[in-house]
Amino acid sequence: MQLEILTEADLQKFKIELFDELKKMNTGIYVASDHRKWLRSAEVRQLLKISAGTLQNLRINRTLPFKKVGSICYYAYADIEKLMGEGGEL
Repeated sequence: MQLEILTEADLQKFKIELFDELKKMNTGIYVASDHRKWLRSAEVRQLLKISAGTLQNLRINRTLPFKKVGSICYYAYADIEKLMGEGGEL
């Protein structure tokens, strides 16, 4: 059995490759192909490219329906698609 020695440089290279792969997997996570039924506020803000204040205004004006579980707001993906299809600009 042959013994392989790992150097610190090998570990650094592995770390960089691992993070690159994780970044690739993470990009586009909230695009239409995701099809999750419910999204959290941060996910909605990223998908719509809006600020927390704008999302709050959408809730207050009842433009975007939501469900609150404890202190977390959840938004139906179908409602977000409907909102994006209606008016374009937010």
